[in-house]
Amino acid sequence: MTFVEHPAAGYRKIFETVEELNEPIPAEVTGVMPSWLGGSLLRMGPGLFEVGDEPFYHLFDGQALMHKFDLKSGQVTYYRKFIRTDAYVRAMTENRVVISEFGTAAYPDPCKNIFSRFFTYFRGIEVTDNCLVNIYPIGEDFYAVTETNYITKVDPDSLETLSKVDLCKYLSVNGVTAHPHVDADGAVYNIGNCFGKNMSLAYNIVKIPPAQKDKSDPIEKSQVVVQLPSSERLKPSYMHSFGMTDNYFVFVEQPVKINLLKFLSSWSITGATYMDCFESNDSMGTWFHLATKDPAGYVSSHKFRTSAFNLFHHINTYEDEGFIVVDLCAWKGHDFVYNYLYLANLKQEWEEVKKAAMRAPQPEVRRYVLPLDIHREEQGRNLVSLSYTTATAVLHRDGTIWLEPEVLYSCPRQAFEFPQINYSLCRGKKYSFAYGLGLNHFIPDRIVKLNVQTKETWVWQEEECYPSEPLFVPTPGAAEEDAGVLLSIVVKPGAERPGFLLVLDAMTLTELARAEVSTIIPNCHKCD
Repeated sequence: MTFVEHPAAGYRKIFETVEELNEPIPAEVTGVMPSWLGGSLLRMGPGLFEVGDEPFYHLFDGQALMHKFDLKSGQVTYYRKFIRTDAYVRAMTENRVVISEFGTAAYPDPCKNIFSRFFTYFRGIEVTDNCLVNIYPIGEDFYAVTETNYITKVDPDSLETLSKVDLCKYLSVNGVTAHPHVDADGAVYNIGNCFGKNMSLAYNIVKIPPAQKDKSDPIEKSQVVVQLPSSERLKPSYMHSFGMTDNYFVFVEQPVKINLLKFLSSWSITGATYMDCFESNDSMGTWFHLATKDPAGYVSSHKFRTSAFNLFHHINTYEDEGFIVVDLCAWKGHDFVYNYLYLANLKQEWEEVKKAAMRAPQPEVRRYVLPLDIHREEQGRNLVSLSYTTATAVLHRDGTIWLEPEVLYSCPRQAFEFPQINYSLCRGKKYSFAYGLGLNHFIPDRIVKLNVQTKETWVWQEEECYPSEPLFVPTPGAAEEDAGVLLSIVVKPGAERPGFLLVLDAMTLTELARAEVSTIIPNCHKCD
């Protein structure tokens, strides 16, 4: 695949502060919207990249902005509002960064005297509630989330902020991922790290039940389903997503670690951020953990190991003939990809952006296959007998099973990321198609469809256009897996109407329609 150059560096515009809107604005529609397509597209992303004269330094630090495109009988409007998190409200009130973010430190108020500054250190760690990463339903309600223990209930119609919820009140977790799984009945599953036995770290898979008949809050009935051990006592792995089939959970423990002692002590030293507490374990490789779903239990007998990679997004996980197939977006090696996502890096001239990406871990879409049935006498042989994959699993003398992947997509410095599938039809099932955002040296400049069986790809790309993660919406009642549309919010800096909602035919990636608005739309990097 050839990649496009961006010498004009128009991509800088997607990392710039915008104002919220007082009311929805109309969009100009060209092309033809499918008659069945209606409702609201909600997206999250950073929208405020500095407070006063203090900048936010990392891509995941900008304050949470909620976007909404409303589609009603061919008419389209766009609206956006900042979420009134504590991090945002206090920053606006004091005109400075008050709560430390992923890569930006909050310094003590210079107006306070030494004694009051000293005492703030002993109030404990102030964890951010800046919920810029995702939005998803729990029961009848919608929540904007990040990766801490705080989630924020929002009104999907008015975009008003309703309430802040501390998951620690209901569950034994220090935080959960921003990519839960949802069962057909509406139950939400997620994973977070927690303190296990003897003050060692562990990972809890948690379940929030579906909407309750008595209208009570499902979060209050949340429970831990199963606990998985950590490879290191005080250093949990960073996690961003996990795999789930009808009968199993798959958790990939990667070599990017959170040094808990550093985390706890750093907060008493000014200038520490979450990013300062990450470190890479260059010797553990990557571990795959398996747990059964019902009855829930950790499968301690299956010790899957492979070489080091970073993982943020699972694509799909399914069972087939006694194997679990795990498709994911990998970044090779143990160096943390987030080290390359500081805004100063992303906003450089194009040649400098390319140079920085040359040093970063390289992306690859991979398929790993985990055998469920393991016999001692099969030592040294490939245990994978699925006809359609070259992925292998070999039992070693020490009882570990070494995995080698099949590569489904690989192109230097060209990532297939933020993957989507036809979730309602294919989650946990054998499938053919994944849709993703194409990152060109970390800059999003195309939408890609990947056939995971044949490795064929389709691409949508337009000059000086910067799309966001595509969302697949199935055609009602259709039998084909890829019958539907992809929705993406695209920025075209310098155009008369620089932001638009793009509607693509998911089968061919040809454009059906676009709805353009006269305002720029900053980088929206996640949605559900």
